Amino acid sequence: MPSSTATSTDSPLRSFVTEAQRSSRSRGPCTAGSPSARTTPAAAVRAPHRSIVRSTSTAGDTREVERRIVSSGSAFEERGGYSRAVVAGSRIFVAGTAPIMPGDADPPPDAYRQARRCLEIVSAALREAGGGLEHVVRTRLLMTDVSYAADVLRAHAEAFAAVRPACTGVVVGLLDPRWLVEIEVDAVLPE
Repeated sequence: MPSSTATSTDSPLRSFVTEAQRSSRSRGPCTAGSPSARTTPAAAVRAPHRSIVRSTSTAGDTREVERRIVSSGSAFEERGGYSRAVVAGSRIFVAGTAPIMPGDADPPPDAYRQARRCLEIVSAALREAGGGLEHVVRTRLLMTDVSYAADVLRAHAEAFAAVRPACTGVVVGLLDPRWLVEIEVDAVLPE
């Protein structure tokens, strides 16, 4: 059926719900049964990774989580309604961090030095939040051109070689045409 026919007001198609779905009765909310056995490779279980999670269940835990904001003092934060970082319990979420220079000076002209500047700002936010680069578990590298990836990853490796967080790189448009890279991180503090 052509798409124009499907969207026409004369179309016999009235809903995406089938007759069988209409006539069935709900049995209430879905509840989890017994947890399924999960097979984890033995090598991963024995590996000395402090980041392996033994259980992902909250088991009905409804305690309030402490939430604290970290500000860089930028006027953009208040105008945009965001924070440089947010601490929620043992987690630190650092917002996308561009290579902002003191006094709004021009950022370095190359992606490597811009990435290093982003990481300096990220590191300062983590320190203020009570953590450091060693607590980072995930990074997101936003670049304006795929050709910058090698330089951005070189700066990333210098900062995180020992930690090796999960990392995603994406090519995007950024708010300031001078910016070639922006970096966002998530960290977990030891409990």
